[in-house]
Amino acid sequence: MDTPIDRAEHLEFAKRMEDEHKRINHRLTDLEETVRQIGELTTSVHSLAQSVEQLVKSQNRQESRLEELESRDGDTWRKVKWYLLTLAIGAVFGLAASQIGV
Repeated sequence: MDTPIDRAEHLEFAKRMEDEHKRINHRLTDLEETVRQIGELTTSVHSLAQSVEQLVKSQNRQESRLEELESRDGDTWRKVKWYLLTLAIGAVFGLAASQIGV
């Protein structure tokens, strides 16, 4: 190990080191691009999650409004049935009263 290397060996070693540095720099550039894309993807997923959350809130509000509208129609129908029943009972009593001669 104490023997010095000649100029040709040194130049070959330097060339191989430069090639290795170029390869490593290329890999680092690719990794930086991948990290940037992952960051963009993370931002997109976060935005999508917020949109889905807003959609769920909106859907819950619409569901409660729909239930209210459906129950309103049901309440109206029940009132109509009671009015018709009251009218029918009143008509029967009125007819019975008129037959009796009251």
